[in-house]
Amino acid sequence: MTRYAAFLRGVNVGGVNLKMADVAAVFTDAGFTDVKTILASGNVLLDSSASTAAVRRTAETALRDAFGYDAWVLAYDVDTLARISTDYPFERDVPEHHSYVTFVSDPTVLDELVTLAADAGETAARGDGVLYWQVARSATLNSAIGKTMGKKRYKSSTTTRNLRTLDKVLR
Repeated sequence: MTRYAAFLRGVNVGGVNLKMADVAAVFTDAGFTDVKTILASGNVLLDSSASTAAVRRTAETALRDAFGYDAWVLAYDVDTLARISTDYPFERDVPEHHSYVTFVSDPTVLDELVTLAADAGETAARGDGVLYWQVARSATLNSAIGKTMGKKRYKSSTTTRNLRTLDKVLR
């Protein structure tokens, strides 16, 4: 059995409103065990003997079937998630700034985001399957990366979490 973190894309923002207790019940019904949700923004811990890819596919199918929306999930075993958090290349807590990790399942999309951030002069760095970035609190949605994340092209292969949220998931 492996402990996974599943990150649901676009939950409880932009019109997809789900109760985390309902999400946990759907995941349990899908065969995952020891399901626990963290915060209301689509962060789920679960146990499964399946591969990471199978966890993602099963979670997406279960959410689509139960809630009728175009569900996208990125999943990571907790050891990988801990390494991603530890490898954050910038100062973690900068006053008046957000520290983010964008999880990216498509290497081509990751290349695009890295180039976009560099071209815009934003504080960002490539990690192993992630884009690390930091932005002033008031500028997130107006940043090049922030504007890009809402585009349809990126929905199936990306989701972003604040570093503080990752730390809560890992506790």
